[in-house]
Amino acid sequence: MDKDERLLHASSFGAAAVAYDEHRPDYAQAAVRWALEPAPGSRVLDLGAGTGKLTSTLVALGAEVIAVEPDPAMLTELRRSLPSVRALSGSAEAIPLPDASVDAVLAGNAMHWFDMAVAGPEIARVLAPGGALAGLWNVMDDRVEWVAGLARVSGSAAIGPRDTPTSWRAETADMHLPKTGVAARFGSPEQAEFPHGTA
Repeated sequence: MDKDERLLHASSFGAAAVAYDEHRPDYAQAAVRWALEPAPGSRVLDLGAGTGKLTSTLVALGAEVIAVEPDPAMLTELRRSLPSVRALSGSAEAIPLPDASVDAVLAGNAMHWFDMAVAGPEIARVLAPGGALAGLWNVMDDRVEWVAGLARVSGSAAIGPRDTPTSWRAETADMHLPKTGVAARFGSPEQAEFPHGTA
């Protein structure tokens, strides 16, 4: 997917912001705790925050959260549902925060939209020394028969390459790296799975 196509797709969520907020799952607290474990403090940036699904999990865990979201409709929904959270318009490529201002940057189902050649230096800029970067993805468990059946009949129209346990590891292993040959800003990735269900 080229840069223009990625921007077009990334900006398409706002038209369905209310439905997105209503139907998308939240994030497993165990996964978020694991992602925050190496962080030197509790100041967390939820980057590409959408309607605040990850933001609300971070708040519940006691983090000092700043949410940054580029889509105005998604940002409006986030501000409506989480009025006490500082929520700013911005993107991974232009983060509206000062240098070394957060201890961790988390992205929930969003990092694949980032242009890491530009976003990598921006994320590194806002992270405090020793800070952590983590991408989190909710996936559909295709080891469950009805989910596997849905994947078979719908194909990529409903279930993408990062949406199942059988493929997300390979699809996200180098998500933190720029695709342009620019030097990486972050160390080797670690991956872990955490069970999480939603009704």
